Amino acid sequence: MAYMVPEVIRSSATVGERLLFRTLKEHLPDDYMVYYEPEIQGKRPDFVIIGPDLGLVVLEVKDYTKQTLHQINQDEWTLHTASGRMETVKNPFKQARDYAHHISNQLRKDQNLVQLEGNYRGLLKFPYGYGTVFTRLKQEDFIKHDLYSIISPEYVLCRDEIDAEEEGFSAEILIEKIQGMFTIITRRSYILTADDIHAIRYHLFPEVRISAEIRPPSVYQDQLLLSLHNIKTMDLHQESMAKQLGDKHRLIRGVAGSGKTLVLASRAKILAKQHPEWRILVLCYGIPLSRSLQQMIDRKMDEPEDLLDWGMAASQAGSETRAKHNIEVYNFHEWLSKVMKTSDHGITELLERLERKEAIVPAYEAILIDEGQDFEPDWLKLLSYVLNPDTKNLLLVEDRAQAIFKRKSSLLQNTGIDFRGRSRILSINYRNTAQIVQFAWDFYQRHSVLKRKVQAGSTTDGVEIIPPQSTKRKGPEPVIMRCGTFQEEMDFVIKQVAALHKEKKVPLSEIVILYRVKKNYRFSYVEYMQRQLAKHNLPFNWITQSADSKRDFDRSSETIKISTIDSAKGLDFQAVFIVNAENMPFALEEVEEREVSLFYIGMTRALDWLHISYSGDSKFTLYLDEVRNSSLKKQSAMPLKQR
Repeated sequence: MAYMVPEVIRSSATVGERLLFRTLKEHLPDDYMVYYEPEIQGKRPDFVIIGPDLGLVVLEVKDYTKQTLHQINQDEWTLHTASGRMETVKNPFKQARDYAHHISNQLRKDQNLVQLEGNYRGLLKFPYGYGTVFTRLKQEDFIKHDLYSIISPEYVLCRDEIDAEEEGFSAEILIEKIQGMFTIITRRSYILTADDIHAIRYHLFPEVRISAEIRPPSVYQDQLLLSLHNIKTMDLHQESMAKQLGDKHRLIRGVAGSGKTLVLASRAKILAKQHPEWRILVLCYGIPLSRSLQQMIDRKMDEPEDLLDWGMAASQAGSETRAKHNIEVYNFHEWLSKVMKTSDHGITELLERLERKEAIVPAYEAILIDEGQDFEPDWLKLLSYVLNPDTKNLLLVEDRAQAIFKRKSSLLQNTGIDFRGRSRILSINYRNTAQIVQFAWDFYQRHSVLKRKVQAGSTTDGVEIIPPQSTKRKGPEPVIMRCGTFQEEMDFVIKQVAALHKEKKVPLSEIVILYRVKKNYRFSYVEYMQRQLAKHNLPFNWITQSADSKRDFDRSSETIKISTIDSAKGLDFQAVFIVNAENMPFALEEVEEREVSLFYIGMTRALDWLHISYSGDSKFTLYLDEVRNSSLKKQSAMPLKQR
């Protein structure tokens, strides 16, 4: 079964497109990718197929009948339209050819995808082809009306070749024909590597890009070379979710580090490109996350479609060249104040006025909510009033394991927003190493009262908590450090920060210190942190010092970040230090489950290095002692050469 992007075809697709979509999905190999109507540099071919042994094939689909065709030749076709008028269009085969050449020209700009020597020097190192699909004409129709004289049989798929219910249909013949749609048969023995496929997707579908490192021109002075080792794209499941078209509300539940925010930002860009006239709202709970989301979406909207434009973009860095777009990004309370001109206390009254149709509120054609597990039912109910009822385009992204506020009952019951049958799961943790994923999940399962609600499955209906699956990325085990005092903790933290920065080349911008309690009646933890960092000439930014510091948060500034754990939601850093862990669970917090979620959130902010330190006892630190002692026993039992 081929991988389809999007995974479900839009409701407005033609009957023929639906048939071909289903056939390709069911009968192509599992390692083939099929894109339906992707937008590629302003062009929108019907289907693009990518396969390791295939290369790339473009298919143009037509639902013409015998009665539709009036006069045809190699260049143009004159058609009878449904309205009874005549219409002249380009020969569908030439249309497919033009799309394929357009794609080839885009990909040839990357020297990593080009044949560098031999007879085919300068051409793509893998084959690309094109063909046509006529969903309402059979092979006998092509023979009877001499249509094969206009388009050769090897470039045509007819109804009886794509419909599994037709007598004589053969999946083997279908695949063989698709694999034969090449005008020049070259390099057929070449198999696309995983890096090749990443690069193809990266170039053709900019919305899947996460980041890239651009190298200055070297051997090829007329080219900007892209380092394939640094290409990062969304995985196919994430991409399919982001591109999934259709109306009505959608819910994505994902584990920490599964790319939920990336899917949301990419979806926002796709909607903004497709509907520039729409008003699009992106919301989250925390101020720092809203600033990070704003920066991510701005980068995505500014990112050039053509990678050769990177040079110009880089030369303009720092200048005010950012194009305006139709996406508004706020944290919920900021939106409530600035746009709705009210506060938390005024929501109930505003909802009552809206129910009586006595209030006028702004309208948004699309609303996307990150960290939706922290949104109260009344907030979502209010948002349902500002969502355009004609578009019904609401995306809610959440992870119940990271819920720091209690949701009492179902979304449908509280808000009237129905996600039944339109929910998806992201269960693979891409952010953290396997060691960090396992460490954090072991803690969560041990302490969460919701552990009995942990379920696995392909849908999220009725599922509370999703167990994470880790990627194969390995790293060091999390470090647990019990100290005698907080002063010793900071000595440990500063020593580790210096080592990571000097020996592992971790930028200071990729280091964060997370705390649960700022100070108590005896001691100011954050004040001491600041003094010690300054003493060792380590620049820092206390991002949760005030509302202004949260609003001014710049993820890229070359400083160590200091933050509460809950304000770090949605963010990630290469190295995370959770200090003063004995303050969790916090004595004044009535709902311990919130503390479990907070600690889990803090752990899963770490991409590579996680350090947890404490100098006192609590339920959590006693558990950490247990884990640390168990690890030490295992190490001591190992032969010296394996330690």
